[in-house]
Amino acid sequence: MRLAPLLVLPPIALGIAAAVWMITSAPGPTQVEGGAPALPVRVMTVEAEDLRPTATAWGNLRAADTWVAVTEVQGEVIWRHPDLEAGRLIPAGTDVLRIDPADYELALAQSQADLAALEAERAQLAAEADNTRRILALERDRLTLTEQDLERTRTLVAQGTVPQSRADEAERATLLARRTVAELENTLALIEPRDARITAQVARSEAAIDRARRSLARTTLTTPFDLRVTEIGAERFQTVAPGQVVIRADGIAAAEVVAHLPIDSFRRLVGGVPDGMTLDDMMRELPATQIDVMLSPLSDPEQGWPARVSRIEGALDARARTVPVVVTVDDPYQGADPPRRLPLVPNMQVGLSFAGAPRTGAIAIPEAALHAGLVRVADPDDLLDLRPVTAAFAQDGRVVIAEGLAPGDRVVIDDIAPAIPGMALTPVEVQE
Repeated sequence: MRLAPLLVLPPIALGIAAAVWMITSAPGPTQVEGGAPALPVRVMTVEAEDLRPTATAWGNLRAADTWVAVTEVQGEVIWRHPDLEAGRLIPAGTDVLRIDPADYELALAQSQADLAALEAERAQLAAEADNTRRILALERDRLTLTEQDLERTRTLVAQGTVPQSRADEAERATLLARRTVAELENTLALIEPRDARITAQVARSEAAIDRARRSLARTTLTTPFDLRVTEIGAERFQTVAPGQVVIRADGIAAAEVVAHLPIDSFRRLVGGVPDGMTLDDMMRELPATQIDVMLSPLSDPEQGWPARVSRIEGALDARARTVPVVVTVDDPYQGADPPRRLPLVPNMQVGLSFAGAPRTGAIAIPEAALHAGLVRVADPDDLLDLRPVTAAFAQDGRVVIAEGLAPGDRVVIDDIAPAIPGMALTPVEVQE
């Protein structure tokens, strides 16, 4: 029994010795030379390109021209055009409503009769003037003779050859002739004031005739342009008063929509505003044709209508910082084929797509490649460079870089975490 522990010890010792030998004779860990492995990333080589700034807006259509027909005379509506109904299209120059012209025709006839009477009176006055002048000439000759006879009679009375009564008779005849001449001269002098009074009456009668003719012409309402009727305020046999609105209509030659564009977006569309030039001045001096506009109804975005920027409406909205740009669509009913293609009618909601003046030499990168004002660039040695840049604007998922990048730079479009300047990269070129 005492020999059992001694028999166990030799195997244990033998195992320990074997383990020590294996540890001491085993090779050490393999030594790897070099730094961290290069990180594969996708890169895009930027190039200068021609780029058009874009913007979008929404608004409600309205007619470029509207017609509000207001009656200027009073009377009964005696005729109404068969197509004078809300929603109907009526061409320009069409008589659509007539008011009873009888009262104005009578007024015109009366004024014309008054004018004819005045013209007759003027002719009579002219004849009277001629007769008075002829009689005045005769009376002046008679006065000359009576004065000569008076002088002779006075001489004979002084010589005592004729009585004094003869001289008195000659005196009375001379005074009578002088009175007749004076009366005729007074009558002739009154001719001119009478003619002036007739002239004034003629002018008043002519004004009454013009007024009657104007009133008579206003008894018929005629469409001033091609239009679509929106509201009727008078029926046949109804008596209308001056100032009453009887027809409302919208022109169909053009439609407008006011697009409220942010100021920065509008500046980009027009290529910027020179110093000292307001937006209104710019719209007058710079061609608006450099901005292309496409309009689409929100109910059917597949439809497209070419439009144009016509003006800026009112002042800038200082609170919203927007520019009210008026966009005009010519011939909004062209090609209309309801229900497949609806015309552009007032109050229709539409979307507007603007394309501004082209910018040459622009550099654009994906928005995801811009990180808080920094762009990750693979330098010529395929090392990571964190490049600070200045962004101009963003559109369609891309950012236009104003400063910091040059054509030929390789921009990393993958996300790197962490992004350490100088880390090795394995660039893989991809298209945008």
